[in-house]
Amino acid sequence: MSRTPHPSFLRLAALLLGLSSLTAVAQEAPRARARDLGVAPGIFAPGTHNAITDVAGVRVGQVTLKEGDTVRTGVTAILPHAGNVYRSRVPAAVHVGNGFGKFIGSTQVNELGELETPILLTCTLCVWKAADAMAAWMLERPDMQQVRSLNVVVGETNDGGLNDIRARPVTADAVRRALDTATDGPVQEGSIGAGTGTVAFGWKGGIGTSSRKLPASLGGWTVGVLVQSNFGGVLQVSGAPVGRELDRYAFQNAVAVQADGRRGLADDHGDGSIIIVIATDAPLDDRNLRRVASRAMMGLGRTGSSASNGSGDYVLAFSTAESVRRAFDAPRLETSELANEQMSAVFQASVEAVEEAIYNSLFMATTVTGNGETVEAIPLDRVRDVLRHHGIAPTR
Repeated sequence: MSRTPHPSFLRLAALLLGLSSLTAVAQEAPRARARDLGVAPGIFAPGTHNAITDVAGVRVGQVTLKEGDTVRTGVTAILPHAGNVYRSRVPAAVHVGNGFGKFIGSTQVNELGELETPILLTCTLCVWKAADAMAAWMLERPDMQQVRSLNVVVGETNDGGLNDIRARPVTADAVRRALDTATDGPVQEGSIGAGTGTVAFGWKGGIGTSSRKLPASLGGWTVGVLVQSNFGGVLQVSGAPVGRELDRYAFQNAVAVQADGRRGLADDHGDGSIIIVIATDAPLDDRNLRRVASRAMMGLGRTGSSASNGSGDYVLAFSTAESVRRAFDAPRLETSELANEQMSAVFQASVEAVEEAIYNSLFMATTVTGNGETVEAIPLDRVRDVLRHHGIAPTR
């Protein structure tokens, strides 16, 4: 026999339905890049897409792996130019801010000062599988039949919280798809590719990108950055103490214990990692690219990182300029490169783009559940409130 629900029950059901709808709307609220929030670090303007692909010839491909309730990872590929990088190498350098990590191929990059493959980013226990897959992919390229040595370059951060990292889920197919589908133009950011399972400042991290275009009087060069953010610290955005005001930051338990005059051990820390890739069309040799890469740590520091003990902080910088390209079999190199006195603007652009790319990786990331954990996206409405409170107005 059916019964008519009591009016109070109907009111409660309607209230719950309304709350459910509001929650769904909140979850579906669009993410925003830093500039949409009025955050535009520095003085130089971005390129067309405000992405690493604003450097002509650079392409990015990404494959996201989500399987069942446990796999949340992926691959991000960065190709320096449209040709065969082994046969037409680009000068490059790696700077190690903190060497707690695995960056396959980095020692040869610094020894010879050049890249001979694309760059892959992935998860910590997948670097060797990714490297093997890219080696096979490279050896299949035209005019590679006689190659017997290859220095593939693969970086990583540890996404073992949201991702079943011990399953080593990155496949050769995923690597190949990332390389084969790489394109120029806008780059997807946030919880995608190698950033699918990463965490930054206690919120969901991921892939972020930004660029700067120098004025013609300073050479007109473009600097582009892509990051895989997975690190900790005390988040600040354009100097505003966002992490503290959102009550989520490294060492906050220890700070609370200290403030209360109690003794005890903190149960949190600032560990994590970040990979930063810088591309430029400025004609730079590997020595000056190493100088560029080292400046990335300044942009990283501006966001609130202290490069903690467990944070693997690596920067790779390369130049796409034709005048500094290196043919694989050239007996001599005849290059035309930028002088030291012309480097300062490139340094400034690099610092600015790194800072903004990190913000983009955080602001564009979405909440992810995996491997028994949920990591929330940083709440942009609350970020806006903090920024307004500190005089950082939204862009009109």
